[in-house]
Amino acid sequence: MNKSILYHKDRPVIDDWIDMIFEDFLELHGDRFYGDDPAIIGGLARLGNSAVTVIGTAKGRKTKESIARNFGMPHPEGYRKSLRLMKQAEKFSRPIITIVDTPGAFCGIEAEERGQGEAIARNLMEMITLKVPILTVFTGEGGSGGALALAVSDRIYMLQEAMYSVISPRGCASILWKDPSREDEAARQLKITASDLKQFGVIDEIIPEHGGVHLHPQKIAADIRHRLLSGLNWAEQTDDLVGTRYRRFRRFGEWEEVN
Repeated sequence: MNKSILYHKDRPVIDDWIDMIFEDFLELHGDRFYGDDPAIIGGLARLGNSAVTVIGTAKGRKTKESIARNFGMPHPEGYRKSLRLMKQAEKFSRPIITIVDTPGAFCGIEAEERGQGEAIARNLMEMITLKVPILTVFTGEGGSGGALALAVSDRIYMLQEAMYSVISPRGCASILWKDPSREDEAARQLKITASDLKQFGVIDEIIPEHGGVHLHPQKIAADIRHRLLSGLNWAEQTDDLVGTRYRRFRRFGEWEEVN
């Protein structure tokens, strides 16, 4: 993982990916409980010949937009909006595609007051049983439960310089060693890179960046599109989609002692 590439100012955000990968995107809003969360974008689109539901975390491009989108850190209404769209997709037999780039769920008092933990937990519980294909692409940061709440998926793709972790390296260093400057050491210990996660079986495919996605976004978007279409084809041929998904996540964390 190259931090200068991962946090490059020109790295594409969710709006860019939607424009480059899908056609006829129609954004939908609101969780029908509290309000709309700009940190999560979701709606209907076409991918090839398939109607799909697209959901992704939104960081924003410039400072003003980033502030409006809370720097990609969703509130509980964002996760409830995403679940509403997922249940709608199941009702109409539409595959679900999620695009994740978030430092994690927002941890402010107001988010906790509105049930942040419950919203994330409910997404995990509901996603494992959805009877439609779920494909996820990690395009940047994948922080903690805030990322997992959109990634209980059948196939997970990850850009080469992206990360996916139970906690940010800086947060881990602060807790373990009381020294956030040791974040690089924490990152190595956490095994958060695409190559690490592929080895552990947490993700399915690594998408090469060829020096950084910001250098040739259209080429990499075409690669993502091709893999998503292949993933949908794989899912259509899987008889027990929910059972396969459940067994996949139950395997995570298995270990054995070797003398």
